[in-house]
Amino acid sequence: MTGGDPHAPPLRGSLPPKEADPAWGGPAPDRDPHSPALRGSMRVAVIGAGNMGGAMVERLCAQGWPVVVCDIDLQRQQQALAAGAELAYTPETAARSLSADGVLIVCVVDAAQSQAVLFGPQGAAAALQPGQAVLLCPTIAPEDTELLAAGLAERGIGCIDAPMSGGPARARDGSMSLMLAAPQALLARHADLLQALSSRRFVISERAGDGARTKLVNNLLAGINLVGAAEVMALAERLGLNLSTTLDVIEQSSGQSWIGSDRMRRAIAGDFEPRAHVTLLEKDTRLAVQAAQAAGFEGPLGARAAGAFAQAHAAGLADRDDAVLLLWLRESRR
Repeated sequence: MTGGDPHAPPLRGSLPPKEADPAWGGPAPDRDPHSPALRGSMRVAVIGAGNMGGAMVERLCAQGWPVVVCDIDLQRQQQALAAGAELAYTPETAARSLSADGVLIVCVVDAAQSQAVLFGPQGAAAALQPGQAVLLCPTIAPEDTELLAAGLAERGIGCIDAPMSGGPARARDGSMSLMLAAPQALLARHADLLQALSSRRFVISERAGDGARTKLVNNLLAGINLVGAAEVMALAERLGLNLSTTLDVIEQSSGQSWIGSDRMRRAIAGDFEPRAHVTLLEKDTRLAVQAAQAAGFEGPLGARAAGAFAQAHAAGLADRDDAVLLLWLRESRR
């Protein structure tokens, strides 16, 4: 399996920290009486309630789904409880809480964490039963997705390859994108859950790994666009142009990109509160370049964009929001 990034957040779904809230593992707080009715008896477990996973938890709880959350971070635990979820000690106990037709959503950082929460000590796979399914959401290498799906299939567990895109705000309001690769019957069985999570669902194929391939292609372009946007904004500044006015022009012209507008608006405002760390696009662009090399393809831009994120990481910006690329280019090109 692909090695974990040493700068990535800690492994989600192990034992709780010593200072964990005494409510760990207890019942969820009373639900809002005005919230939608519970979705039958089907229970959902979420392993990893970080930026995206936590937003998905909030979305599902608001929609009335019974949700169990496993995350070792105390703040994430409290947020899950506040949203109306229950907590579990480990991925294994989270899986044991599922109904016969339940779904385990894996929303950790990388392949190493995915392997650990599914097949490691106290992993979920030990408790999953035929008829249940795993929704695999991290951006990982296609071959790692295939291996995880194969390991689940040996136990009679369905796997939906389902990387996501759009950021926490869109995950919270249900408008994020899901790139789905799984047998049609499995997707149909869990159509209600997928619809609750995303209004933009793209069925790629029935082959595990094709969701991952699609996500890597998308994120490589996102990385290229972000590096390009940061570069031209740094150039505009060097030319003495007003950055906000320059971006106004770009947004209404041929140079527009969603990620460029989103990140550069934040950078201009000095808002670097982490939503997507530099390490994420560093990982994703690296995996995309590796996938290209494995396919015998070498483009002119992908490796350069991946190199830019690696250099920003080396410059000490790993845990900053990736909008910080503007600052990095500003300083590194003086």
